Amino acid sequence: MIALWYANIAAMLAVYVVLDGFDFGAGIVHLFVARTDAERRQVLAAIGPVWDGNEVWLIAAGGTLFFAFPVAYAAAFSGFYLPLMLVLWLLILRGISIEFRSHLANPLWRPFWDAVFALASLLLAFVLGAALGNVLRGVGLDGTGSFSTPLFSNFRPGQRPGVLDWYTVGVGVFTAASLAAHGLGYLRWKTSGAVQQRCARAAAAVWALVAILFVVGTVATARVRPELFSAIAVRPRSWPFVLIAVSGLVAAPIAHRRGAELAAFLGSVAFLAGTLAATAAGLYPVLLPSAIDPRFSLDAHRSATGEHGLAVGLVWWTCAIVLAIAYFAYLFRSLRGKVAALESKEGY
Repeated sequence: MIALWYANIAAMLAVYVVLDGFDFGAGIVHLFVARTDAERRQVLAAIGPVWDGNEVWLIAAGGTLFFAFPVAYAAAFSGFYLPLMLVLWLLILRGISIEFRSHLANPLWRPFWDAVFALASLLLAFVLGAALGNVLRGVGLDGTGSFSTPLFSNFRPGQRPGVLDWYTVGVGVFTAASLAAHGLGYLRWKTSGAVQQRCARAAAAVWALVAILFVVGTVATARVRPELFSAIAVRPRSWPFVLIAVSGLVAAPIAHRRGAELAAFLGSVAFLAGTLAATAAGLYPVLLPSAIDPRFSLDAHRSATGEHGLAVGLVWWTCAIVLAIAYFAYLFRSLRGKVAALESKEGY
């Protein structure tokens, strides 16, 4: 039961990264692939009906963590208070930039909010990637089961690391590049005209950067947390996730080159989901590793709710997740097709 709830939370986070990831990616690249007001509204129209709904998966994953593993939830949300506040304000700022840009048809107003949208999307991708880097590297958990993390310390991993060091910054950069590639795939699939053509041209260079950063990040992770790869190596059930991730990394740029728009987007989906799934499989049962002493790490067994509570909760969680999947399936089916550049000067 505990392993199932661990997998449920990992799956919800992977769904969030895949769905909200193309929103972030579209925001990161939209100043480069959309050069006129009509083209930028075309990009916003491609994500407009789904971006706010995609963010619900992050809230749902946090609520599920609170229910299933309250001890880990309490430690993580107090220890990562500053980064979480950054994420919250960036999400707010990003939402405001989407909604405010069309309130005035002014040559200064709209470019300002376009820049805010791009910057907030980039910083969100970076901060969430740095958060993953913190989980992989470990935090300053001590015998009390709590920790406090400054924004940065000496920029090197250690027993009392800061949120930002060379490793977590690297994971943040890799995440931003990966989501930019994901966003390019989504925009190429959902748009037409000049925006689509620019996405196609940019995809090869961005995916080459992602591949380089993936190799560098793998080597860096092997240095910072070698036990992750040892765990994956002795757990055959985790091998398919690695295969999915590598296959997606190879397939996405090939599909871009061949003009297979949907296949390119699905390749980036496979890459992101496979990478996160393999990471979760390698970490299990640890939820929050300690950089001080592995004995202080919070694992799923020490952090879990009682067995009866998990069993009852699974019934309601299953009902909710079925409804969510049905809703998103209906939404994406209803919005199938491409978005053209808009002639109207209002809205997106």
